Amino acid sequence: MKKNCFFYNYKNKKYSITPNGVITSKSHSNIALIKYWGKHNNKIQIPLNSSISYSLGKVYTVTRLIYQEKKKSNLSIRVFFSGKEKTSFIPKILEFFHRISFYCSYIRDFNFIIETYNTFPHSSGIASSASSMSALALCIMKIEKKLVYSLKEDFFLKKASFLARLGSGSACRSIYPGLVVWGCHKAIKGSNNLYAIPYPYEVHSIFTKIEDTILIVDDEPKKILSSKGHKLMNNHPYAKDRFKCANQNMNRLISILKIGDFQEFGELIEHEALTLHAMIMTSRPYFLWMKPNTLNVIHTVWDFRKQSNKNIYFTLDAGANIHLLYPIQEKTSILKWIYSDLFSYCKKIIESFCLYNYLCLLFWWT
Repeated sequence: MKKNCFFYNYKNKKYSITPNGVITSKSHSNIALIKYWGKHNNKIQIPLNSSISYSLGKVYTVTRLIYQEKKKSNLSIRVFFSGKEKTSFIPKILEFFHRISFYCSYIRDFNFIIETYNTFPHSSGIASSASSMSALALCIMKIEKKLVYSLKEDFFLKKASFLARLGSGSACRSIYPGLVVWGCHKAIKGSNNLYAIPYPYEVHSIFTKIEDTILIVDDEPKKILSSKGHKLMNNHPYAKDRFKCANQNMNRLISILKIGDFQEFGELIEHEALTLHAMIMTSRPYFLWMKPNTLNVIHTVWDFRKQSNKNIYFTLDAGANIHLLYPIQEKTSILKWIYSDLFSYCKKIIESFCLYNYLCLLFWWT
């Protein structure tokens, strides 16, 4: 797909939508198995390595976009998060609208009120920017669908992913349920840097029903946002080795997903999580997102796994909070252990799961 194929010339076109309207979209957060960390210089949200994630149930953003025909030339945006106006969110959204205006020129003719809420803490390392920016991108595409009735579902989703990427890199993966790939990888057909795609290869049944229990160790917004962390990869002394390692791990994961080896899967995602945080800790300036209780949870999980032979493994995104992944067949005993042995280390537990059923794609963005 060519880079400019998402551009549509609306100049002198007669709108087929009312001058005022309301659109609502829901988008789920995702948890990366192979982590994306680092962007190309002088390019907008282009990753330096491919990544793959699961979209998550029960962890999502709902966005209500109110559009009103502009009477003046200046763009007006108001943002409400969980019922409270958030002027601090406006600069990022304005930047997003500026980036997508070439591909969605119709947005220049409207003012917007954005009402949004999460089912989880924002800016705490659970990909709130992924779910929020993808939900907003889906709302924008629903406006475009009103303008172009002939828009096909495949194009709708690809362009939504393309737009979401311009707001938050990992947001492009939240457009789809299931395993989703973003970033060009020579072993994955159709993978590219401009938008995400559903994972196209065989997946063993054990990986179609995975539980994800999220431990909220710290529910405060991160002091250092991911966007700043990505920039520190530009001069990182270990960056090249990290990108090479990520691509090799993707090759390993393709094989693991096919054969159904959960132990290999778990060890790989833990290695990826710790590698991500190793890069964060060795940046210049260096910093640390893990909290003492993050480490307490990790060590307790390791001890429990060794003693019980249970298939429970952790991963982390860019934050202190922990995702525990395990097969649904072991849910009863593992969940009981989590509440008895790990609850004291965290402020909240979110019982979630990895969305895999592609039938829900039909209703994913409605």
